[in-house]
Amino acid sequence: MKGWFTVRERLALLAFLPLAGLFALLCLLLEPRPRPEEAAALQRDLESRADSASLFPFDPNTADYAALRRLGLTAREAAGLLRYRAAGKRFRIPEDVATCYEIGDSLYAVLAPYIRIGSEYAFAPRGNRGRFAEHAGARRREIRPFEPFGIDTVGADYLVRIGFTERQARAVVRYRLAVGSIRDLRMLAACFVVGDSVAELLAPYALFPAGESGEELLELNGADSAALRGVIGIGEKTVAAILDYRRRLGGFHSVAQLSEVRGVTESNFERIVQQIYCDSCKIQKIDINFASPDKLRGHPYLPPATLRKLLSKRQLKGGWRTVEELIDDHIITRREALRLAPYLRFTETTATSDHYAATRGEAPEASEQNETNEQN
Repeated sequence: MKGWFTVRERLALLAFLPLAGLFALLCLLLEPRPRPEEAAALQRDLESRADSASLFPFDPNTADYAALRRLGLTAREAAGLLRYRAAGKRFRIPEDVATCYEIGDSLYAVLAPYIRIGSEYAFAPRGNRGRFAEHAGARRREIRPFEPFGIDTVGADYLVRIGFTERQARAVVRYRLAVGSIRDLRMLAACFVVGDSVAELLAPYALFPAGESGEELLELNGADSAALRGVIGIGEKTVAAILDYRRRLGGFHSVAQLSEVRGVTESNFERIVQQIYCDSCKIQKIDINFASPDKLRGHPYLPPATLRKLLSKRQLKGGWRTVEELIDDHIITRREALRLAPYLRFTETTATSDHYAATRGEAPEASEQNETNEQN
């Protein structure tokens, strides 16, 4: 030990050991112990609760105060659980009951075998939520409309009165706002909290907007924001995205191009294309030989690499006469040409005329004379 510690370290250790022992002794002496009367009272409470409790299966999300008291909960514990629910919280799995402040571990251990979480609130795997939610409401609550009602105008309160849960009613209203309008039974069934079975039950009572099937198709290139909002499947954000994309394109030449717009999903696209058409004569074409770099830069079909090649080649060559020349000069691929062709206009320049004449083995003057003869 002499080789391990110095004299000062040995003295410090000898002073510390008695102090540590004294501290441990004080902790043992001062440890709080339950008084005999408190222990007896606790034991009597547990025994009386066991005698008075009538344990039965229950759903902590729906059980009322009286049911909780019959289960053996004290007034404070039952009120605490009800306050937990009133705060908007729900029990998704049985273990969630133990997180309620008033429910101790011992009480939870007694209740756990009897906890039954209803299908409306029970946790469902992410991939099955749609199907789960569809059937949950049908099992828990019976949908019974009182009279015919306008599904496109009623509020969440009315849907609750005819049997929907508050969550389902709010979901239907949010869905209606998202798609713009619920026009038919198929659209109603597409709402994930409704499904086919509930839609069929509502069919004799649900009134849909009249005259929708006979409406004319909407011309996409001339439609303003108000007209686009009336299309089923186009929401507020999608309207802005369509208008912005139309501006950058110069107009739509095909309704299929809507699938390229940010925010248009596959399911929405299938609904939208049944209500619109495109007038390609309204397209604003780009003069590829004279358009400024800024104008070309904004087009969705001209990525930066393609634009750099185009501007560099145009500066050397002067311009092009056809889309085929752009392909031959390796500016764009044939696939890109199919997309770009409806948007391009080729105004001939002197340079392009001279280049075209040279490729045909003619003098520029002869080429101009031939074109004059052709025009005559």
